[in-house]
Amino acid sequence: MKSIVKKIVIFSMIGLMQVGLGASVIEASPRHNDKHERYEQRHSDRDRDHRIQEERERHEREMQRRENEREHDWRERQQREKEHHEEVMRTLGGIAILALILNNN
Repeated sequence: MKSIVKKIVIFSMIGLMQVGLGASVIEASPRHNDKHERYEQRHSDRDRDHRIQEERERHEREMQRRENEREHDWRERQQREKEHHEEVMRTLGGIAILALILNNN
């Protein structure tokens, strides 16, 4: 009787070890990671696109002339806004390039 119990325990442990090894191989497989990375990439792309759209709308509002604003002041504000907008867009574009570089590794 002891022999049968020992064999059952040993084979059960071997089976559990195989299940654990199989689960770790599946979790580490590139195919599995690729699906997760694609989901994260789509999510970050949507977020980046949303921020770009918000920045464009803000830029359009800031470029319009305000009531009682002198021509000279408006031109100065437009120039500052243009520089700010270009910097923000470069930053958002840089984030996209950085994400592509990191995801390709």
